Amino acid sequence: MDSPDNDADTTDRDTPGAGVTPAAREITPAAPEEFGLVQVWWGDGKGKTTAALGMGIRAAGHGYRVHLLQFMKGGADSVEPDRGEYNAIAALPGLSYENTGHYGWHGFRDGSADDDHAAKAAGGLDRARELIDAAGDADLTEPLPLSGDPEAGVHLLILDEVLYAADRGLIDPDDVRGLIEAKPDALELVLTGSHTHPDYLADDADLITRVAKEKHPIDAGQRARKGTEF
Repeated sequence: MDSPDNDADTTDRDTPGAGVTPAAREITPAAPEEFGLVQVWWGDGKGKTTAALGMGIRAAGHGYRVHLLQFMKGGADSVEPDRGEYNAIAALPGLSYENTGHYGWHGFRDGSADDDHAAKAAGGLDRARELIDAAGDADLTEPLPLSGDPEAGVHLLILDEVLYAADRGLIDPDDVRGLIEAKPDALELVLTGSHTHPDYLADDADLITRVAKEKHPIDAGQRARKGTEF
């Protein structure tokens, strides 16, 4: 028996499944209907930040206001200061970023002082609180200006590497939980970082994803590559 859909001309459907490439639409301000969860991405595998950026791009493509706040990633000799994601973010409406990291990596002999890393992480925590408070003052059920300052509110806030900062003792894990407790109901909050399971978030997060390493070229001496790692 033919399925009911056989009588319809599926070639007119604007879906990839019908063999039609959906036409890109102009990005205009919109508001999400079901945001408000807390996502945690952790593990020793590559891809935590990449996944968060992918979600940010997807949300921005729907016209939602997105902001990326990075902890820890302040630069190193193995990467260029002008990373590819920064250029891409600057070209997209509704998506913005800022970096609160310090040069080098905490605990490494790279010429950076651990006290400086701690100070930068504390500053990043204060900034995260500001952004969450601002989101609480905004009406996140309504569209937000795509070119507006993040202080005017965002629908999706990505705190990249914040879990590394907590894992390394640069900020208190309870302060990370405090960010979740302070967030408005409609704000989608994404937390990334840490090779150690963030047990302290087990009851607070709605999604916890472990990105596990099976094989990584860094173990064979491969340095970070332009276009994949930065």
